[in-house]
Amino acid sequence: MTDVLPYLVAVWVFLAGCYGLATSRNLIHAVGCLSVCQSATYVLLLAVGYRDEATAPVFSDIEPGSRPVVDPVVQALALTDVVVGATVTALLLALVIQVAKRHGTVDPDELSELRG
Repeated sequence: MTDVLPYLVAVWVFLAGCYGLATSRNLIHAVGCLSVCQSATYVLLLAVGYRDEATAPVFSDIEPGSRPVVDPVVQALALTDVVVGATVTALLLALVIQVAKRHGTVDPDELSELRG
């Protein structure tokens, strides 16, 4: 059970963000829920890269092959995911500010010009 717990947490966080996104009546709240959805990918990447009793993949006095090491690619992907998530959130919040300035509201139901 402990092997699947991080994956279940990632799914739960993603579904909680999706539920908030689907029920949101505010664009700022929707951006926050989208950030919560993306934070599930951090948990997922860390769950994929975790190894029991593994050390950091750096050069030290440990003989090669004596102990397992953690995959550094997964750690780099998680760090890249954090940077991309912060950038996307900042861009979306800037767009929400422009929508609020132009239309005077952040309620998606009141934005009649955006209806197809």
